[in-house]
Amino acid sequence: MEKIQRFEQLIAWQKAHAFVLEIYRITRDFPREEMYGMTNQLRRAAVSAPANIAEGFKRRSPQEKARFYNIAQASLEEARYYLILAGDLEFVVVPQALTNLADEVARLLSGLVTSVNDSQ
Repeated sequence: MEKIQRFEQLIAWQKAHAFVLEIYRITRDFPREEMYGMTNQLRRAAVSAPANIAEGFKRRSPQEKARFYNIAQASLEEARYYLILAGDLEFVVVPQALTNLADEVARLLSGLVTSVNDSQ
């Protein structure tokens, strides 16, 4: 198996990036008055997940890698909460495919953290 050279090759990053693209798509229809509220918060939380995966990828120490991957996990959970809230406020009907994608990203991130911790 070939060694991964770039963060874009990580499946966790690929799926997290796809999650962000979908978040941007569904938040286009949020109420205008939420542009600087929930729309911004949800987008920022979602973007933080793949951004921290990318940053963690280049960290040299396993502890630093695991820390950034854990931050990505936390950001993903924050985004998942905002999706629940957006659904409850009837801003959007959250597609099951998006929920499934978030679950998949969470599993992949958990695997990354475990892999990094096991390498120590």
